[in-house]
Amino acid sequence: MRSPPDPSGRAGFTIVEVLVALGILLFGMTAVIGILTFGSALSRTALLRTSAATASQAVVADLEETLFPMVAGGTLADGDAGPPIEVVERPLPSMPDVVYSARARENPSRSLEYRVDVEMTWRAAGVRRAMRFTTILVREIPFGERLRRRFVEDGAMPAGSEVPPGQALPSEAGSPTVGSPR
Repeated sequence: MRSPPDPSGRAGFTIVEVLVALGILLFGMTAVIGILTFGSALSRTALLRTSAATASQAVVADLEETLFPMVAGGTLADGDAGPPIEVVERPLPSMPDVVYSARARENPSRSLEYRVDVEMTWRAAGVRRAMRFTTILVREIPFGERLRRRFVEDGAMPAGSEVPPGQALPSEAGSPTVGSPR
């Protein structure tokens, strides 16, 4: 059964219904915009934290290679890792805008173990920012030097290993590598 037609001849929404619908729409849009803004800020924070973690890992890698300079015994091959140096305002190789300072202190109970306090500084939005952290490093010959001694000076490669393209064999250390200028 159909409803009888409106006697005034008008059909539609009342002003109160329209205002209620607009209020609901406004409330929903405000909530959506707030969520998008919060998500954007959270994404930016995550990006900054990732960058800071990457920079701190790069600092530790740089310190592992340079904090303990080589001290020559009789020949360079006999050299060993010396006492730590103090690093002051050194730019990070992969991020030149980031500089760091590091100071190492020996562990009294373990002579080769050092507590290294690091301070990183950089500029962000015209403001000088800083981050501090502490790590433990062992005084040892840097990884690159150990590889050089094992493969270049000894002239031996492990059985089954391959030479990457463009690299010289250890016995060819004095000759140019493939693709390098003579």
